[in-house]
Amino acid sequence: MNKSVLIGITGGTGSGKSTVAQAIFNSLPQENILIIEQDSYYKDQSHLEFQERTKTNYDHPLAFDNDLFINHLKKLANKESVQKPIYDFEKHNRKEKTIEVKSKDIIIVEGIMILEDKRIRDLLDIKIFVDTDSDVRIIRRILRDIRDRGRTLESVIEQYLSTVRPAHLQFIEPTKRYADIIIPEGGFNTVAIGLMVTKVKSIIREKQLK
Repeated sequence: MNKSVLIGITGGTGSGKSTVAQAIFNSLPQENILIIEQDSYYKDQSHLEFQERTKTNYDHPLAFDNDLFINHLKKLANKESVQKPIYDFEKHNRKEKTIEVKSKDIIIVEGIMILEDKRIRDLLDIKIFVDTDSDVRIIRRILRDIRDRGRTLESVIEQYLSTVRPAHLQFIEPTKRYADIIIPEGGFNTVAIGLMVTKVKSIIREKQLK
């Protein structure tokens, strides 16, 4: 079977991995490529009261439903469609509805913990680590969480110091050694992004010739 090519893009929170993923996506025909985010696969927490859900450590590997995530990646790699969950960060839980995702030749897999789990690493054909200074990352996280996730400045800073930074040092930074490519200053490194686009285009051409 002519399987899809899975490109993993990871890095610390606010590193610019989403920017890199989107730049690659925007440079290619949309009928050939899709992005699937690990952030959609936080565990369902319907069994918990809201106050308990607010204590969720989103920067720990155990927060993710990797079993479902891996199942969906395997199906997408085999040209099958999946029903991707939608996570509501204000309610700290999944929404009831899902989104149908149809497989494409190139699948960008984006998330902070995609190289932490060997099962996910083994599915990826190309592994990219976006490496950005911590001061830049925290500023980006503050702006994102206030704008998109209904957070206060104080809560974002407290979370960063208590869980985000320790988790980055323990779980994310060490996965850099698994990367095939390291992109410094993610989101602004146009040379590295351009090289990746060229590589992905060559993969698509090879597939079309088969």
